[in-house]
Amino acid sequence: MIWSRFLYNLALPVFLAVFLPRLLVQFLGRRKCGHQFGQRLAIYSRAVQARLTTPHPRIWIHAVSVGEVLTALKLIRCMEGETPRHHFTLSTTTATGFTLAEREKSRTTEVIYNPIDFFTTVRRAVCLIRPRQLILVESEIWPNLIWEAKQYGATIALINARISPRSERRCLFFQSAVKPILHALDVVCVQNPSDILRWEKIGVHSTQIHLTGSIKFDDARAARRPPVDLRPLLLSVGCPKNALVLLGGSTHAGEEKILGRAFLAIQQVIPNTFLLIAPRHIERSRGVLKDLFNCGLYPTLRSTRLFPLGRINCLVLDSIGELRDWYSCAHAVFIGKSLTARGGQNPAEAITARKPITFGPHMENFSALTQELLSIGGAVTSHNERELQSNLLRMLSDPTWANALCKNAIECLRRHHGATERTRQVLCKIRPRFQNSSERNYRA
Repeated sequence: MIWSRFLYNLALPVFLAVFLPRLLVQFLGRRKCGHQFGQRLAIYSRAVQARLTTPHPRIWIHAVSVGEVLTALKLIRCMEGETPRHHFTLSTTTATGFTLAEREKSRTTEVIYNPIDFFTTVRRAVCLIRPRQLILVESEIWPNLIWEAKQYGATIALINARISPRSERRCLFFQSAVKPILHALDVVCVQNPSDILRWEKIGVHSTQIHLTGSIKFDDARAARRPPVDLRPLLLSVGCPKNALVLLGGSTHAGEEKILGRAFLAIQQVIPNTFLLIAPRHIERSRGVLKDLFNCGLYPTLRSTRLFPLGRINCLVLDSIGELRDWYSCAHAVFIGKSLTARGGQNPAEAITARKPITFGPHMENFSALTQELLSIGGAVTSHNERELQSNLLRMLSDPTWANALCKNAIECLRRHHGATERTRQVLCKIRPRFQNSSERNYRA
C-alpha cells in the first residue's frame, strides 16, 4: 500500500498540471463555480466547523452529483432511525449536488464540498470530521480519502457500486496499483449478480462483496416527498391543457437537436404536443435554447419563462432537483446520454413515475438493467433519429403498448425493492461501536 500511495501522490500533481487548463475551462463554465471554493481545500467557516465537530459520532457519505446525492439522502433517512446518536456529513463535488443536498437534508446532516484528493487536504478534513464510517456512492473511489479515513480508524464502504467497461479495463491495466486501494474497502455493495464477477476480476476479494441491489431503483417514491404538481406551470407557459408531453431527461450535447427535430415531425401527426428538455448540465441551457430555436421550435427557459417571438412549444428545464416532478407530467420519455454520448442515465425515476421510456444504444453504465428491461418488454431502444421519432410517436398514439412498457418496467425494478434496507444492514455490521486506538492516535 505504501508504494501505491507514494506513486499516486507523485502522479496526481503531474496529472493536474497536464489537464488543468481543460479542467479550469469546464469549471469556470459552470454555475456557481466558485461557490464555497475554500471547502475544496478543507478550509471551513467557523459555523461549518462548529457543526462538523459536535460530540455525536459521525458518518461521512460522499456522492459526486445529483443522482448520487439522492441515493445518499435516501440511505441517510433509512439509517437515522437505526443510528439516532449519529450525525452525517454529506460531501459532493458539483454545485448542483450541493444545492440539492442543502435543500433536502435532515437536521442531522451537514453538507460540504468534497476536498480535493491531496493527502494534506484530505487529512485536514478527516481530522476535523472524525468519521466512524466513510461511505462512498457508486464509483467515487478517491485513494487519499480512503487511506486517510482508514488510518483514522473508520470503516469504509462502497455502496451502489458500479464500474463502467472503460473503468474496468483501466483497473485491469493498472491492477497492481489499484489492488491496495480496493483492499482498503471493508465492503462493496453491488447492484446486480453480474457485478460480483466484475469486481472480483479487478481485485476485490469475494468476502468484501455483498449483493444488495440498487438504492436508486429501490422504490424511488418511498422515502421522499410526494412529487410536486407542475402542470399549472406548464399551462402558464402556453402548453395546451390536454397536450401530450414528450420529455428528454438528462440530455447531452447533440441529443436536444435530434429530439427537437423528432418532436416537430411528431407534431405533424399529433399537433397537440409539447416538449420538455432537461439538459444533464444546466449550464448548457442557453446553448440548448439556441439549438432548439434554430431547429424551428419556440423554446423558453424554466427559470425565465420569457419568449416574445411566438407560441411556446418547448420548455428547457434549467432547474435542480425537479426532474422527478417533471416526469409525472410526461406521456413519453427519452433517457439522455445514450444517443450521441456513451454511458446512459438512470431510467429508474421515469419508470417509477410509470412513464414509457426509450433510450439510445449507449446505456453502458446501466447495462444490466437495460438488458433486463429490453428482454421483458419494459423499454425500447432508439438507434437513430428516425427510430426515436417512430418510438415516441407510437407511445403517444398507442396507449395499450405504452401501458405494457410501463407495467413491464415496474416489474423489472421490483427485485431492487429493499436495497436501501439491505445496504443499511451491511453498513451496520461493520460500523465500529467504540473509539479505537487508531482514532485516538490519529494526528493531522
